[in-house]
This record gives sequence, structure tokens and C-alpha cells, in this order.
Amino acid sequence: VQLQASGGGLVQAGGSLRLSCAASGRSFSGYAMGWFRQAPGKEREFVARMSWRGGSIDYADSVKGRFTISGDNAKNTVYLQMNSLKVEDTAVYYCAASPYISSTWTSYDYWGQGTLVTVSS
Repeated sequence: VQLQASGGGLVQAGGSLRLSCAASGRSFSGYAMGWFRQAPGKEREFVARMSWRGGSIDYADSVKGRFTISGDNAKNTVYLQMNSLKVEDTAVYYCAASPYISSTWTSYDYWGQGTLVTVSS
């Protein structure tokens, strides 16, 4: 079972990035897919989540209106479109899968390796 996150990089404030999370090794039908992030010296925090079928979407208040989570079942891939990026969005971003519709990272059983997003001023 593998979740492979990609798409991070260096971007200026106000810019955009799209993260991808490719799932393999099992079916995640019925699972929730989440994005979390962890900045240096800070705790891991919830960013966004959705059910594998595309419903039950929720976002952290800090990213509402700027980030969009979506999925492509045919490609077994979940995306996080990040627009109007801010310096405070700088973090390692992780995708994860949970058997529950949850915004709590402890509910997630499967984790990708993380992809670094750096937003410069």
C-alpha cells in the first residue's frame, strides 16, 4: 500500500501549486482522503479532506477559499490545488487515507512521504 505525494516546490506569495497523491496497492473506496501539513517546529495540522467518492469535503479555516481538494478515481489520485499562497502555508504536506470521515490526523492509517511547499515573500 502506497501513497505517493508530489508537486511541492518553491513559489512566491500569491502563486499557485497543485499537489498530487497517487494511491496504489489497494482500493481506497469508502475511505476518506486527507491532506495535512507540518511546518518546522509546529504540530501537524489538518488542511483538507474528502471521501474517495468526492463528497464530505471540508477545509481548515486557514485555507478556505484558497485551496481545493479533488480526486480522479480512474487515476487513483487525489489533488490539492493551492491558490493565493501565503508565506505561512510553508510546510511539508502529507496525504493520508482513513476509514473514517475525519479531520483528525490520528484517524488516518496510511500516509504518503510528504512533499515540501515553500512560499517566499
